Amino acid sequence: MKNNIFLGALLCFIASVSWGAMFPVAHHAFTYIDPFYFTIFRYGAVSIILVLLLLWKEGPKAFRLEGKGRLLWFFGTMAFTVYNLLIFWGEDLLGEPGVMVASIMESLMPMISIIIVWLFYRRRPYSFTILCVVVSFVGAILVITKGDITSFLTATNNIIPSILIFIAVIGWVIYTMGGDKFRGWSVLRYSTLSCLLGTISAVVIVAIATMVGYVSVPTFGTIQTVSPHLLFMIVFPGVIALVGWNIGVSILSPLNALLFINFVPVTTLVISSVQGNHISSFEIIGVGFIILALLANNIFVRLIQKKETSQQVKQSLQESIS
Repeated sequence: MKNNIFLGALLCFIASVSWGAMFPVAHHAFTYIDPFYFTIFRYGAVSIILVLLLLWKEGPKAFRLEGKGRLLWFFGTMAFTVYNLLIFWGEDLLGEPGVMVASIMESLMPMISIIIVWLFYRRRPYSFTILCVVVSFVGAILVITKGDITSFLTATNNIIPSILIFIAVIGWVIYTMGGDKFRGWSVLRYSTLSCLLGTISAVVIVAIATMVGYVSVPTFGTIQTVSPHLLFMIVFPGVIALVGWNIGVSILSPLNALLFINFVPVTTLVISSVQGNHISSFEIIGVGFIILALLANNIFVRLIQKKETSQQVKQSLQESIS
């Protein structure tokens, strides 16, 4: 049991650190290649690796869609088209500040999922959780605007990329929530088929962008230059983070796994600092707010669950006695 918990924690830690590191790595790669082709090269390779793994582990029968093809395509498109194309496109448009903005938006996923559940499933969160959501968004605003909200709002070239990144993160949250509709499927099967279908959608969009002249096909020399970046993105934030995170969540439970999201902005902050990028005090404070909100809400939910379990046990004992 302890070994399983350690494995789950290790997988979630590696996934979170990988996600935190992918934004500085991608930013450096965008000096040579556009985010569109970078994304499809990355997830084209990830799809091939996952397909081979699934074929080896579960055989050809695992590729049957079982009438869930449309749902699988939708959730895959949310993750591997909407999320991956928009988050890196937005990061590239913002330039150097986009590294921290993308990372911060990523770390807001747990809070965004709470809002989505509230709006669409009518499950109102606890008042304390709402307070934590507000605190986390204040932290995000501090990082995104670097404390100068007026200047940020007047610069339209900042607002549109930030909206793209925000939409991207919502796409990944929807994909994560969609996993509940594929119960009975292995983590590898859901990850592989959704990745494959979502990547096909991304390829179609990039092909259209190429035909209209928005992007151009990179040369072999360009691909060779960014090959180290692609290798990292394929192995760690790609295969290991995608499959490892889902396995870790299944071992630890979503509540415990969410604690590891804190490592995303921290990793990005450390790497950006090492690379020589200027980190403002507002960015540090903003990251602190988000971490504080995530931790506080996690502890609060644990206490509520413990109290509810205790009450259920007490009620069961009273019913058995009577």
